[in-house]
Amino acid sequence: MDIHTLRRSLAARDAISLLETIDISTGVRSVLSEFDYVVEAPNWTRDGRFLVYNSGGRIYTYELATGSVQQIETGFAIDCNNDHALSPDNTRIGISHFTFEDALSRIYIVPFHGGDPALVTEKGPSYLHGWSPDGKTLVYCAERNDDYDIYAISVDGGPETQLTHSPGLDDGPEYSPDGRYIWFNSVRSGLMQIWRMDADGANPVHMFHEDANCWFPHVSPDGAWVVYLAYDKDDVAPDDHPAHKHVELRLAPAAGGASRTLARLFGGQGTINVNSWAPDSRMLAFVSYRLRR
Repeated sequence: MDIHTLRRSLAARDAISLLETIDISTGVRSVLSEFDYVVEAPNWTRDGRFLVYNSGGRIYTYELATGSVQQIETGFAIDCNNDHALSPDNTRIGISHFTFEDALSRIYIVPFHGGDPALVTEKGPSYLHGWSPDGKTLVYCAERNDDYDIYAISVDGGPETQLTHSPGLDDGPEYSPDGRYIWFNSVRSGLMQIWRMDADGANPVHMFHEDANCWFPHVSPDGAWVVYLAYDKDDVAPDDHPAHKHVELRLAPAAGGASRTLARLFGGQGTINVNSWAPDSRMLAFVSYRLRR
């Protein structure tokens, strides 16, 4: 049993997962489904019909109208983690899979309705977070030369382009809906904080100065809002984002300004690792956890 399978096995034994939505205007939370095992990182499809999540190394769809769950066939990629993203037209899904050869995460693309994975990143570890609005480019977090930075690559593979160069962890890159910017989180200022840079990596800006460790900025489809995950600064190291912690979902204007707490929950790793905005920019999907007694 490799370390990734062991980690999932331990988590599955210890936690119950709640797949939830929240209305950003009213703060009303709704539990869609409860799972007796770990599920993570919902994406919301553009037509509003499905949530896509990972569990036990596989990728699944959850139909909101019926609660029906279906596995997406991903061929040999059966050790997928919680870094996945839908193409803008929702015909494909990018996945991060721990390869059998060296147990390092690499990025693949599969048809949304299932099929054989096509390798994108030759090097590992690589963790997918964003897909450009024109469908041509992926952005991801990758460890190269003993440091984690943000990289971009064509969806067809080939050479990768390093976009960040600061020492320490840069993670969670995601394009703004207009493709002008990449949002990400970085420890470059001490705590893990939310940053934004031009799509070519130039002009990084510290967007929200929080007294917390903040992860995974997700921009709403209308470009108006950013939601992200916040840990108490005394609860975790700046470069760590464990599961099973008391965390907050925070909401802030994408143009900059003060954030507000959208929800408090027991979660962390797996809650919103990927963009989970509804297409109307009014709802957000996420996962919370409850430990077994």
